[in-house]
Amino acid sequence: VEGHCDERGTEEYNRSLGERRAIGIREVLIQRHGIDSSRITTVSFGEDKPVSLEKTEEAYALNRRGEFVILRPR
Repeated sequence: VEGHCDERGTEEYNRSLGERRAIGIREVLIQRHGIDSSRITTVSFGEDKPVSLEKTEEAYALNRRGEFVILRPR
């Protein structure tokens, strides 16, 4: 699970916020959906990978997100 946030705030704060977001999503997957915790890792990208570069509330909302990356064995 990747945690992302908008550009407002310091880099350190945004990295921490992205981490909390990713961990929160991970906990929901474990507790509500019964996914084994060993199958889920988290990473925070903070503000580093925005989906929108606009300076609007709508763009900021798009950048505050969690994304799933599914890894399959080769």
